[in-house]
Amino acid sequence: MDSDSVGSPYVELPKWAEVGAKRRAHIGRVTALLSAWSAGMRLDAAKANEWIDAGRLHDSLREASEEELRRITGDNDSPVGLLHGPAAAIRLAEEGEKRAALLDAIRYHTVGSPKWDSTGKALYMADYLEPGRKFLHEDREFLASQVPHAFEGVFRQVVRFRLEWSIREGNFIYPETVALWNELR
Repeated sequence: MDSDSVGSPYVELPKWAEVGAKRRAHIGRVTALLSAWSAGMRLDAAKANEWIDAGRLHDSLREASEEELRRITGDNDSPVGLLHGPAAAIRLAEEGEKRAALLDAIRYHTVGSPKWDSTGKALYMADYLEPGRKFLHEDREFLASQVPHAFEGVFRQVVRFRLEWSIREGNFIYPETVALWNELR
């Protein structure tokens, strides 16, 4: 497997993807975590591939223009930072992607969803725990190492960390995030 300049695995993206080198490196790190976790948990090949595809595709439109994201989604109200997941899920579905768990994982990876199966949960964790992020490095590294052994417990902790950060920063808490948290209680 090829690597980029920061040592993350090279990942193949759709022709329509709009990502730069830094975003591609993030995608590579997320995908590497999902691959390691799926191997550590001995997932069947179909589910492991679904996890890896979720990591590979989740940010494929992260650097698309606001105009393009709003055109794809038809959403003129949501903050632009929340549109890349739904837009990528729409593009994938238009290309014939049928795996509902994969599409939901990508669609809701920034806010969460109480409807997720393991694919959505794994992507949500990997996006937060990937080692390129600069905050809480030791805590996140420890949590990432525990995913194959305590998947649901780590997921709950990641949701809690993300919610606490949003509250501390005075950010809006999205209804999907609230519903996810309430599902975990």
